Amino acid sequence: MTADSMIATILRQAPADRRASITAWRQLTDILAQRGNQLSDNDIRRSLHALAVLRPRVPESVRRDCARAIARHGRFAPLVAFYANDVPAVSAIMLREARLAESDWLALLPATSAMARSVLAGRSDLPKGVYRALASLGSASVALPQPEVVVQEESAPVKEVAAEPAATESHPSQISELVRRIDKYQSTRAQPAQSRTPRAAFLFETGPDGVIHWVEGVTRGAVIGLSIAEAAFGGEPGTDGIAAGAFRQRAEIINARMLLEGTPADAGEWRFSALPWFDPATGQFRGYRASARRPHRNEMPYGRPVTEDSGDSIRQLIHELRSPLNAISGFAQIISGQMFGPVSHGYRGMAETIVADAASVQSIIDDLETAARSSSADVGARSEEVVDIGVLVTQVESELVALLADQRVDLSISRVGGPFLGLASDADVRRMVGRLLTALVDVSEPGAILVGQLVTESRHDDMLQLRIVRPATIRFATAAELLDPGFSPEGEAPGAAVLSLGFSLRLVDSLARASGGRLDIGHNALTLHLPSANSKAEVELEAQQGE
Repeated sequence: MTADSMIATILRQAPADRRASITAWRQLTDILAQRGNQLSDNDIRRSLHALAVLRPRVPESVRRDCARAIARHGRFAPLVAFYANDVPAVSAIMLREARLAESDWLALLPATSAMARSVLAGRSDLPKGVYRALASLGSASVALPQPEVVVQEESAPVKEVAAEPAATESHPSQISELVRRIDKYQSTRAQPAQSRTPRAAFLFETGPDGVIHWVEGVTRGAVIGLSIAEAAFGGEPGTDGIAAGAFRQRAEIINARMLLEGTPADAGEWRFSALPWFDPATGQFRGYRASARRPHRNEMPYGRPVTEDSGDSIRQLIHELRSPLNAISGFAQIISGQMFGPVSHGYRGMAETIVADAASVQSIIDDLETAARSSSADVGARSEEVVDIGVLVTQVESELVALLADQRVDLSISRVGGPFLGLASDADVRRMVGRLLTALVDVSEPGAILVGQLVTESRHDDMLQLRIVRPATIRFATAAELLDPGFSPEGEAPGAAVLSLGFSLRLVDSLARASGGRLDIGHNALTLHLPSANSKAEVELEAQQGE
């Protein structure tokens, strides 16, 4: 069916009730937004006339939703002009996002209100000619929208104050921010003797735009006007990306973060959970109802006092990464194993790839956990363990056979001296040697030979050394470059591997230092120093023989 015939069909069916009016409004808006430039002048006039007739029968919330849906893709100037002459709450949504040619903007400006022009003046992405036209109209042509709701006295119940906002849009406007700040100032000024004890919980509600318009349990000025639809950054008051993502899907929000400013009792970090609610009669989304609480100690991976263990934040991050990763890997294994029924070969292949990728990410998480553990205060309390580093290097070499074959790289590590007993954790040595060799294999060219030596030059040396000659790809890189997590031999930092060379080298050095050793980056080779246990073993042997 062509657009012309669709419009004719819609216009022939006179809406009998409110639901039919809403349906017709959405259909006409969608057709004009997508195919307006292909319609005849007669169909455009008839469609806009029909929208004008329908507008009084269509709720403002529906008109806002339609404006939000087509705003960013708004290219049809007559439809943008029509929405621009709606109430401020609707027109602001359209005018903040619409993309028109300069000639269309110039034709539209004379037909817009002062409020609409003030929205356009606040944009930074319009053609220069539009700003010159706005300036030529003078400051009197730009005005702020007048509030439609008179705020009642502070003594009135909070629910009565929470009327529908006059200017509600997907992005909190400067007006709502100004109202929030004034409200916060008045609330704190009216309660000078307020308790400084941090509050424990509060309730709040948002409108369909995500802006909080009712709160109970904390000072209204600290919360009213904040939006859960947009993530706040840089320590600004607001909510995190979890809340914003759930809002876009109209999904349940669980333990999202919220940061507040204000009195000591209100300010700081909160956790909130919220459920969307819908109009029982029409099914229209009406907003969220939420409860907030102070975070538990184990829910604060950042913002801790400096005196606390700095590894706690990394351990909390690791905990938050493991759960979704395990879920993703588990579902992929279910698909790959066809546990719920037959699955096509293509989907099984995708699932197996996901399982492999999840295992790689799990390895990275283990490395993060190891790094956090190595830098924490309890590392020094670990008992010294004598391990045969020569045997562990041989085991790591065998584990890297598949990677070496895939990269077409040969590995040759000779032994100089001996024995190769070291004072370190078996797991840490495996991880240090494995990460060092893997990282260097990854940056080696196909056909290259990675050459190294495991050295103990004297039985009484304090250190064992694992020396690996630099691959040709990093032969002339400085130590600073090699330790940079964004460094790549090809110079493509954004395309570098997830576990970069810089991260691997830093991890190896961190583990080595926790064990009493270090990683040296020389001009020709990278040398891992580990504490030797040879002299200790010899002393113990002599003591046993003496007995």
